Amino acid sequence: MSDEVGSTKTPAPDDHLGSVLTENQSKFKTCGQIGFYRRQKDFHPERSPYVAQLNTLNTENGVVTLNLTHQETQVPLKLQIFAVEGNILRLKINKESSVKPRFEVPDVLVKEPTTEQLEVSNLETGSLVLEQPSSSWKIHLTANPFSLLVTQEDKELISVNSKGQLYFENAVLPSKESGLTETDPGNKPSAPKEQFGLWKEKFEDYLDLKDPSSVGLDFTLHGFENVYGLPEHADTHQLQNTGESEAYRLYNLDVFGYRIHDKMGTYGSVPLLLAHKLSHTCGILWLNASETLVEVHSKATLKPQMHLTTPDVQKQRVIPNTDIRWMSESGVVDVFLLLGPAPHDVFKQYAQLTGTQMFPPLFSLGYHQCRWNYEDEADVEAVDSGFDEHDIPYDVIWLDIEHTDGKRYFTWDKEKFPNPVKMQENLREKRRKLVVISDPHIKVDPKYKLYAEAKEKGYFVKTINGRDFEGSCWPGASSYLDFTNPAVREWYSTQFSFDKYKNSTDVLFIWNDMNEPSVFESPEWTMPKEAVHHMGWHHRDLHNLYGFYQQMSTSEGLIHRSGGKERPFVLTRSFFAGSQRYGAVWTGDNKAEWEYLQISVPMLLTLSVTGISFCGADVGGFVGDPDAELLVRWYQAGSFQPFFRAHAMQGTRRREPWLFGEDNTSIIRRVIKERYTLLPFWYLLFYRAYLLAEPVMRPLWVVFPKDPDVFGIDKEYMLGDALLVAPVLDPGVTSLDVLFPGHGEHWYDFRRFNPISSSHRQKVDVTLKEIPVYQRGGSIIPMHTMTGRSTGWMDKSPYELRIALDRKGAAVGEVYLDDGHSFQYLHQHMFCYRRFTFTKNVLYSSSADKAGCYPVRSTLENVHIMGFKKSPSEVIVHQPGGGKRKLNYSYNKVLCVLSLENLSLDISVDWEIHIK
Repeated sequence: MSDEVGSTKTPAPDDHLGSVLTENQSKFKTCGQIGFYRRQKDFHPERSPYVAQLNTLNTENGVVTLNLTHQETQVPLKLQIFAVEGNILRLKINKESSVKPRFEVPDVLVKEPTTEQLEVSNLETGSLVLEQPSSSWKIHLTANPFSLLVTQEDKELISVNSKGQLYFENAVLPSKESGLTETDPGNKPSAPKEQFGLWKEKFEDYLDLKDPSSVGLDFTLHGFENVYGLPEHADTHQLQNTGESEAYRLYNLDVFGYRIHDKMGTYGSVPLLLAHKLSHTCGILWLNASETLVEVHSKATLKPQMHLTTPDVQKQRVIPNTDIRWMSESGVVDVFLLLGPAPHDVFKQYAQLTGTQMFPPLFSLGYHQCRWNYEDEADVEAVDSGFDEHDIPYDVIWLDIEHTDGKRYFTWDKEKFPNPVKMQENLREKRRKLVVISDPHIKVDPKYKLYAEAKEKGYFVKTINGRDFEGSCWPGASSYLDFTNPAVREWYSTQFSFDKYKNSTDVLFIWNDMNEPSVFESPEWTMPKEAVHHMGWHHRDLHNLYGFYQQMSTSEGLIHRSGGKERPFVLTRSFFAGSQRYGAVWTGDNKAEWEYLQISVPMLLTLSVTGISFCGADVGGFVGDPDAELLVRWYQAGSFQPFFRAHAMQGTRRREPWLFGEDNTSIIRRVIKERYTLLPFWYLLFYRAYLLAEPVMRPLWVVFPKDPDVFGIDKEYMLGDALLVAPVLDPGVTSLDVLFPGHGEHWYDFRRFNPISSSHRQKVDVTLKEIPVYQRGGSIIPMHTMTGRSTGWMDKSPYELRIALDRKGAAVGEVYLDDGHSFQYLHQHMFCYRRFTFTKNVLYSSSADKAGCYPVRSTLENVHIMGFKKSPSEVIVHQPGGGKRKLNYSYNKVLCVLSLENLSLDISVDWEIHIK
């Protein structure tokens, strides 16, 4: 150890590179090595020691407040209950009074939630009932022991503290008389159990000195056995029961080559859990940024049920329940209960609190080519030209840390990149972009302007002795910007301006990496918990917010760079609740192995249902060398996932799409081109994610909440509610078992238009050339009829509609258009949002938002209608002003597909196509 708590060893970069890029899980704690988890696990009262003091009840401005008193210590806590508009309940538990305040998470909520009036409808000895007059839920509070029960339409929904596991440590020195080591939870363990890292905690050679401040609370979800959420873990989408000494860990860490099917936390955290059953969906948001562990226990219980005809006879009914226990190292209890009742209601409720997905620029939905590292300007030019030579579209090439001057961010290596502006202008001519990396660690170098200025302003994280914290990362000795300080964030955002970021242009965008933060040769390879941030808060209190704040500052910097006119693009590795407001997320350092392709699907589904729609995994796997089959299958899966980027580690074989033989190049070309033809659909999905909080990539249970067969499915998924994607995730596959969800649904092969028989499950033949994709009956998908070298070449590309009829012969869909890059859609209503409806053999084009006034430059050329039963005698379009004209058509009676071509219809105006 160093001579000061809060510092770490800083070996030279070459010394630590081997240890950094080593899959060593012993660098990270198990649950049994986490002190506050062991202390809370050791606390298992027969009943809660807390009593609600009903005589302290106070209702003011619709907020209900009362005291909770520990029966042994008599230390009071303050409970606040809020009814938040939109069917949300908020519970806060904090010290009733304190000399030393506890950290409460700032900036994650988009605003202070709007509350509604809570009324006491029934106050009796030992209990009370709270309700909001316009809502169907009630809160039943029991005083001794303290617990809450939330009912909806008089049915049990969520219990709080029914297991008595409310836990709230207070940092007081143990008294000789009491023998207690903390005032709460009031248990009196005997030595040596009383320690468990209470005042100091050692891991390997690192000693963490601290005050005990852990909090915890239990919840029971009545009738629920399907729970989801809590990213980021390389595990199944549906949360599994946790064992005696394991829990889902939310603690942002740089886990190189992370283990799969593991509950250990990786790069980011969203403390949101979703629960679903046939009749209801709800959620729990635990707003705490310290290290958090979550236990999940689903079980079935027998509940008496009165017989309908003979009341004196009881039947036993099996009721599934899921117990959830949240445990955090510090902070307060601040929890939101999202009461649903439907999946999309929960998504809207969460977005109401933390914001929706930022609406990205169109180029970022194209294909991205990345590598650690493209060596120099000649390499960039060669790769860029290679896409043109092989007729493969792409939009963005990426530069990793080696493009800088000695790992000094906002600089360029003068030998490898002597003319960065010319390089960017060459990309601009081809309507492409550049993304470069900018990490939070700053090389300790007094001659480095960024470092010198930040040091002078006091903008680095400190040690407990007030010195700048120094750790080790890619540049060697590094200091870390304190992004929790608003002044630091504002200063950092100005570094992206053209006058400060020399040789940058407006085609350059940003990638935030290593922002957990990663600190080599430090406890768990991250910042020591006793490091000190703005306002004196310790790192342990806010660890999971660090990457959130860097991405926030970066995003705001790019917006400021454009004078507030252009949408930013920022990719981050570390994230928290609310990160969706600032850009995209990827799943970090995966491996070029089939198991990592497989686990990428549930990982992305979990991110998607917790607000982060713009997510993806490194195509091909970051670590190692994929064979041709794995690479092709990963491109096929990645092209149907929101963020589509290939990336590879330093020292791996080059793997540009044309390096695996002409047959595989042809397949990958077709995959990427198909992505580009679908860009209108992708853009629509992202607009709806921004506008309505709808996930882009959806697990089947979200789209088919009444179909229990899909609740555990995470190898297939939906894009919007229209496309079913079944990626091939294993080698050598020649057939795939596909579940066609829902009952009475019509499905069609997306590429061939043939209808799928009514069987709920089917074995589908597959080849290496493509993965199965199906269009749902009742949907209309907008597409381009051709592709360009990048999205920038496609603004005039014609459109087509693929219409899949449901069993009633109807379908509906939309298209959204704007300039693809600015905020004019928001400020000047420069957008075109259209709705297409097919019913009774008429296709209608109408406005989905009449405020839009964007001048569309493209036409609708083709319409394909799947499931059309008879060849028509005539097809006529009715246009604005009363004009009519006959349309040419063809009909495939085998597939029952009607095709209309060469329409030349203005996609932005009302018209009708009548089929006789």
